[in-house]
Amino acid sequence: MSKKNALQFLDIPRQDPAKKAVEVRIEEYAEIYGRFDAKIAADQAGRCLHCGNPYCQWKCPVHNYIPNWLQLVNEGNVEQAVEVCHRTNSLPEICGRVCPQDRLCEGACTLFDTNGPVTIGTVERYITDTALESGWRPDLSAVVDTGKRVAVVGAGPAGLACADVLARNGVKAVVYDRHPEVGGLLTFGIPEFKLEKPIVQRRRAVLEGMGIEFVLNTEIVGKDDEQGRSSVAGAGSAGATKSFDDLLGEYDAVFLGTGTYNYMQASIPGEDLPGVHAALDFLISNVNHCYGWEKSPADFVDMAGQRVVVLGGGDTAMDCTRTSARQKAAAVHCAYRRDEANMPGSKKEVQNAKEEGVKFLWNRQPVEIVGDGKVQGIKLVTTALGEPDERGRRRPEVVPGSEEVVECDAVIVAFGFRPSPAEWMTAHGIDLDERGRVVAPEEQVCAMQTSNPKVFAGGDMVRGSTLVVTAIWDGRKAAEGILDYLQV
Repeated sequence: MSKKNALQFLDIPRQDPAKKAVEVRIEEYAEIYGRFDAKIAADQAGRCLHCGNPYCQWKCPVHNYIPNWLQLVNEGNVEQAVEVCHRTNSLPEICGRVCPQDRLCEGACTLFDTNGPVTIGTVERYITDTALESGWRPDLSAVVDTGKRVAVVGAGPAGLACADVLARNGVKAVVYDRHPEVGGLLTFGIPEFKLEKPIVQRRRAVLEGMGIEFVLNTEIVGKDDEQGRSSVAGAGSAGATKSFDDLLGEYDAVFLGTGTYNYMQASIPGEDLPGVHAALDFLISNVNHCYGWEKSPADFVDMAGQRVVVLGGGDTAMDCTRTSARQKAAAVHCAYRRDEANMPGSKKEVQNAKEEGVKFLWNRQPVEIVGDGKVQGIKLVTTALGEPDERGRRRPEVVPGSEEVVECDAVIVAFGFRPSPAEWMTAHGIDLDERGRVVAPEEQVCAMQTSNPKVFAGGDMVRGSTLVVTAIWDGRKAAEGILDYLQV
């Protein structure tokens, strides 16, 4: 069927979903954006130009068939659209919510600088939510059971994506995770005002309906190594253990997707003072508190009545500022060493934070956390942007004599995360690079295979901290590599 109106982008302006008023959303942990109805979704999807070389598709890390499913929505065919979505993406309803579309698909849209880009993310969310709510489920009736079994370690986006592709190809996937619920940082890191947890739980039900099994509250350790157990900021840490040796013996292959949890420190004096918190510890404690998953009330990091300074300029920093505002912090500032134009986070999230009362200190670099027995302030210096670094980003250079102290009661460090490889990895012949990342190249005979041929890996533990959608790509590519390895 042809498009209804090839010049629809001229007649219909870009329309974003309605957003809750600040005074409403600041009082709750719930998504702030409304939903398109069928007509608005069709109209917005119809704005697509169907470029001969779709930049949106190539900018998307999983290379979604974006123009294809936009046209299907424009024609009112949601059921076929959701099938097309799932050909490239295992978690489209989640990517539609948390992806920084302004830096990815929508940022590459041909209409970006003229009539406003197509609202790709919101339409993606509309497709999956509508289909799942109407009863759509993946049809695996033609799938032939291969008799092969694969253990997936980590129920984050990489692990879920790997299990999804394996199940669609007749391979039994059993997913192990130390937490009480699936999702990894989708559940324990990303706040509910961006991603409500029932959305993740709904996807779990879909995956279980595909035959995927989840073994939760279970940590993978070295052989008979009970001392190897660890917890991640109290995020429902494991109540049981299973040795990696057992996985290798019981399964035909193993996929590792355990993420990165060692936070990057500021490496400045005073960072060990009470009142300094790692971003992930703070976010996890809030989710655990909201859902009753905390082991002790003392685990909850509460910013009520406190003056908070968040260090960093990415989406995790925005999550921390906006969570602090909902906890009724007395004041929330975000200090970032470059200007607003060079922030790595989503522009949409920065705007949301501003609306919710967060004050930004641009071109500010921390040099010391000050206090007598507890945090009382943070010393910052002003920066100016100098010559580009090796990645092409202009280096922040300190302006002499620009020191200032911002009074505060708490500091949240959101500079990103480093790999946290388990000790048993190297004992099983799994090579790590100089930064502690698992070596699992995509470009080889069996994609994402480690130096132990039976073990595959993907996501943040291979790339370092990155986007949800990139982890999904890795999980799917690893599943393809596993299928090649198993010769099924």
